[in-house]
Amino acid sequence: MDVAASPHKWIDCSNKPGTSTETASPLAVSLIVPVYNGGGAFEDCLRSLRAMVPAVTECIVVDDGCSDGSADRARAAGARVISTPRPRSGPALARNLGAQAANGEWLFFVDADCSVHPNALEVALRNIEAHPQVAALVGSYDTRPTAPNLLSQYKNLAHHLTHQAAPEEGFTMWGACGLIRRDVFWQLGGFDENYGRPCIEDIELGYRLAERGHRIRMCPDLQVTHHKVWRPWGLLRTEVLDRAVPWSELILSRGQMENALNIDRRARVRVALSGLLPVLALLGVWWRPAWGLCALGLGLLLALDWPLLAKLARLRGSWFAVRVIPWHWFSHFYSGVSFALVLFRRAWRRLGQTAPAEIVNPAPSGLSETTQ
Repeated sequence: MDVAASPHKWIDCSNKPGTSTETASPLAVSLIVPVYNGGGAFEDCLRSLRAMVPAVTECIVVDDGCSDGSADRARAAGARVISTPRPRSGPALARNLGAQAANGEWLFFVDADCSVHPNALEVALRNIEAHPQVAALVGSYDTRPTAPNLLSQYKNLAHHLTHQAAPEEGFTMWGACGLIRRDVFWQLGGFDENYGRPCIEDIELGYRLAERGHRIRMCPDLQVTHHKVWRPWGLLRTEVLDRAVPWSELILSRGQMENALNIDRRARVRVALSGLLPVLALLGVWWRPAWGLCALGLGLLLALDWPLLAKLARLRGSWFAVRVIPWHWFSHFYSGVSFALVLFRRAWRRLGQTAPAEIVNPAPSGLSETTQ
């Protein structure tokens, strides 16, 4: 179906809300989608947005310098299109611009490579009505990622299962499928535009939400289909440089690690084991008992990962679950290495800042802590 073929028009609430003959949602909700050369995935996204029942109050697409016609397709689909001041400004700035143009009481952020379920707004409104004190809602990927390769299926399904198992009270925001009250969003200053690439700008906003006492509700029934194709090099670059490293910086700057999602206590043990096992395997060359300890560690790691692997087996079969084990364990390893590197870098910087002070004017009772 062509994106522009549907007769549905989003309601424009910028002038006289409530005068439209179309069915409006009980709360005004503005849907915001940043896009840069969205391709076929963005066309699927637009189709899904037009199929939502009830419809959102308005749909705003933020063109971040598209050269593939994505902005024109959004206009043809009836969305309001605005542009970033320069190409590739990043989703943080793009979402903030969309929020500035929005009229809705709630802002509904969706990524351009995701298709929302038709009942997404109904689910969101039901949660808002049942929990009027919440300031934000966070959804989940579904179990139908469209990229067929093993790595894409694994990453998207693992993300789905992580969000599905999360506690009801959240501590992060999620730009792929998340809603937030517009007044609260602007009280916090929106997304941090220092993140110039797709990064952890949504996680960081969630931290600020939680720190200010605002409630974030995890909604496992609010789902989107992810169309992203994951390849090994792209995954490593994204997961390490755009996720693990900046998230480690964020955790250390706040001095607190939450016990939820993929940084809970079990996850920390898994990460530690993934770093210890290669050391034990290498040590076994000189000290044979180390290989026995390595085998015990592998068994413990498998036991810790068994709940997720069992769920993956139910979704895609046992052979699928077996084949993703190396990737899953590798994800523990590079997460731990990233955290260790950030720790080392912060310690190095602190040493560089405090060393001159020690020489010129040593503190009588030890060094004062340098904030980062």
